[in-house]
Amino acid sequence: QVQLVESGGGLVQPGGSLRLSCAASGSISRINYMHWYRQAPGKQRELVATITSVGSTMYADSVKGRFTISRDNAKNTVYLQMNSLKPEDTAVYYCNAASSWGQGTQVTVSS
Repeated sequence: QVQLVESGGGLVQPGGSLRLSCAASGSISRINYMHWYRQAPGKQRELVATITSVGSTMYADSVKGRFTISRDNAKNTVYLQMNSLKPEDTAVYYCNAASSWGQGTQVTVSS
């Protein structure tokens, strides 16, 4: 079971961009699915994006065309590039692989 550590969150203005990183403690090359979730205050955790071991991607409708998930197996890292950010993207973002979760990174979109 790998340990996951997210980074890259912060405060950004609407329309801005951030890139989140999820570093794994071990190899991710054989992990079939890796996910980014987010949880806003008072809301349930929701699936944002998924990437498979062969690079196929899936996105929540709310982020399609704005977010891009990618993985670098050599660096054991998964990324979430977030563009055209909106206030409603404000949440704690979590990386997930099987039963492993990171501690989360806060993203705040505000002017």
